[in-house]
Amino acid sequence: MTPRRRRLVVVLGILAGVSIAGALALSAFRQNVTFFFDPSQVAAGQVPAGERFRLGGMVVNGSLHREPGSLEVHFRVTDFNHEVPVSYDKVLPDLFREGAGVVAHGRLRSDGTFVADEVLAKHDEKYMPPEVARSLKRRHGESRAESLAPATAGPTEGAGATRGAAPAAAATPAAAAGS
Repeated sequence: MTPRRRRLVVVLGILAGVSIAGALALSAFRQNVTFFFDPSQVAAGQVPAGERFRLGGMVVNGSLHREPGSLEVHFRVTDFNHEVPVSYDKVLPDLFREGAGVVAHGRLRSDGTFVADEVLAKHDEKYMPPEVARSLKRRHGESRAESLAPATAGPTEGAGATRGAAPAAAATPAAAAGS
């Protein structure tokens, strides 16, 4: 085999190896992608059958029902246009409550019930997952979106000013003691 042919075989071998590695990486990435849907999209049938996805919205007041003697709980999630029944059989987060934002991971059964593997609740009274805020904005228009805008924003200037004021207040007694 000539040196030129040997280089060609090595280059083709490297190219084949990189192609296989790239295909495996893309396949793993596609399997780990979880899409977000709101109840209106679920009701419209836009959810791929048998696939895991995230369902987000607000827990309907009065919809929470616990099965006696088990961890199983049933509730409904809404985007204020449609509701989706949810079934969950593990311990709910401490912050989970009716009327609060929630994102559930799981699959849709053929009867239209979402079977959740994991339920995530909001972490304070102003937080709402960005996907839920966007979905509610699309469904309710600007008036609802404006009320959600401060809830999805990061730290405010007031919080930064408070942090900046603490060292100045601490320096004042030291300056007074030095006089």
